[in-house]
Amino acid sequence: MDENARYRLLVEAITDYAVYMLDEDGRVVSWNPGAERFKGYRTEEILGRHFSCFYTPEDRAVDLPARALAIAAAEGRFEQEGWRLRKTGERFWAHVVIDPIRGGEGRLIGYAKVTRDLTERRRAAEDLRRSQEQFQILVDGVTDYAIYMLDPGGRVSSWNSGAQRIKGYQPQEIIGAHFSRFYSLEDRANGAPEQALEVAGREGRFEKEGWRLRKDGSRFWAHVVVDAIRGEDGGLIGYAKVTRDITERVEAQRALEKTREALFQSKKLEAIGELTGGIAHDFNNLLAAILGSLDLVRKRLPHDPRISPLLDNAVLGAERGAQLTRRMLAFARKQELRHEIVDLGARLPGQREFLQGLVGADHELRLALAPDLEAVRTDPVQLDAAVVNLVVNARDAMPAGGRIEISAMSRIVGIEDPFLAPGAYVRLSVTDHGEGMDAETAARAMEPFFTTKGVGRGTGLGLSMVHGLMLQSGGRLEIQSEKGAGSVVSLWLPRAVGQTEGLRPVAEDPQLPQALRLRVLAVDDDPLVLTNTVAMLEELGHVVTAASSAGRALELLTSGWAVDLLITDHIMPVMTGADLLEKVRLSRPDLPGVLATGYAEAGTAAEGGGPARLAKPFTLEDLKRAIHHAME
Repeated sequence: MDENARYRLLVEAITDYAVYMLDEDGRVVSWNPGAERFKGYRTEEILGRHFSCFYTPEDRAVDLPARALAIAAAEGRFEQEGWRLRKTGERFWAHVVIDPIRGGEGRLIGYAKVTRDLTERRRAAEDLRRSQEQFQILVDGVTDYAIYMLDPGGRVSSWNSGAQRIKGYQPQEIIGAHFSRFYSLEDRANGAPEQALEVAGREGRFEKEGWRLRKDGSRFWAHVVVDAIRGEDGGLIGYAKVTRDITERVEAQRALEKTREALFQSKKLEAIGELTGGIAHDFNNLLAAILGSLDLVRKRLPHDPRISPLLDNAVLGAERGAQLTRRMLAFARKQELRHEIVDLGARLPGQREFLQGLVGADHELRLALAPDLEAVRTDPVQLDAAVVNLVVNARDAMPAGGRIEISAMSRIVGIEDPFLAPGAYVRLSVTDHGEGMDAETAARAMEPFFTTKGVGRGTGLGLSMVHGLMLQSGGRLEIQSEKGAGSVVSLWLPRAVGQTEGLRPVAEDPQLPQALRLRVLAVDDDPLVLTNTVAMLEELGHVVTAASSAGRALELLTSGWAVDLLITDHIMPVMTGADLLEKVRLSRPDLPGVLATGYAEAGTAAEGGGPARLAKPFTLEDLKRAIHHAME
């Protein structure tokens, strides 16, 4: 069988595509039974007619048929999906490729048009009837599909320009070779090429997606259709094989799935954070009442060796509860942070001796800091706590000892990262070579109260706190771990690009003078906290008026009630404490204020000349210091 006959049989065997030819003006010059079935026109009805009759009135109105030919001629290809018409007027959704056909001197002599009906997955047979020369020109003109023929043994017997472009082989290099060379070693070992031919021979068609190999060894994701070709007597004479490179589509789908997974994890942690923050807020109010009352009782009772130690123990327990709520608020991103410029290149070496003592002599602590490390912007105290937490976790992952490495380097993040905004960051990592975590454990490691340590060896809030700190700092916490291969836990911190100020020294609290006798308006919607606050203020010698809401406080103030100082809780229904202070400032700009809260949302109220802050829960000394700062 000569090559032209093979091309004819090849095209006639393709059942999923309508392939026909147009002259340079767009008139149909060849037609086949497949196209007739596809479009509904008989050969004598369509030959000589303009191909625009297949387009909808809307497309013809915007001259889409002419633009399609112009684009194909100018760019070498036109590809589109859209509505097309059958002879009956019925619409179908089609994928269309138009390739220009040029003669030996490069002169445009027509167009090869390939159409696929995407409204149905199964196609009736497309019996292409063209002259042998037209069939060869048509097949060679298609560049987006690798269309070639195999003999019954699977050896390549024809090759088109699309196959040459996608797979990289010249016709003289591949004709006569077995098509299994396009498969990966794994697929060949599993008998995938033979299975494809066996299914196509038995069922008439084989369709699959999978990895295939180019001549240079690179892989691409392919959609493959193999159709059995049979002669008039029904005997198998070979196979028609159509391959399309869909790597970009698959990669885009995988990127979308990755982004969806990241969004799901983010929403999950956000929901847990909202729940945790709400619990921590309510628990903070209870602790404020407990710790304040204990502080008052301890101050008012004389020392008693039977009672005083119990009071001290109760205070310590309440303070530990307060520390727990601070960690919960950190995870919920509701803790108050003091953002400053932090020079990691100077700060981390200064902590090395302390961290080495923390992990013990069985563990070696190494620092690997990039020489050109940029400063970052975060809360330095909370960052120190985060580093300690990660180093302790690394130590606990290697109970028999080992090496812990703290590294830091600058990184640029682009728009492709689903977790971080594009920009400049410093990646601070703590690496251990311990037992590691499987994927499921690593995915849950940032959840509050989740821990892999034994009973009594941790609260399960360490990584949750670090996660919250990173989000509040505009970065992220990243965990890379494999069971039995150790872990790398990284803090991505935004670089303080262009900012050169250093850390501000922490000012020591001044010696507080004897407090004046003030007229104080105390506002809190929680009766327990309000009662406790009033008692503590009276203990300090002040005259106190209590209000259970911001609205009641405004009534007192607008009625002319004499007040020297306003102390208010922040989280209250209808109107927050920060909003109350802002409204009071409009009519009483000289009235000092104190905002009592454990939430970060009120942070802006305390900055730039705003009211003094009082962190919940608080002691008498904390309250006295806040009043002093407010009255200054």
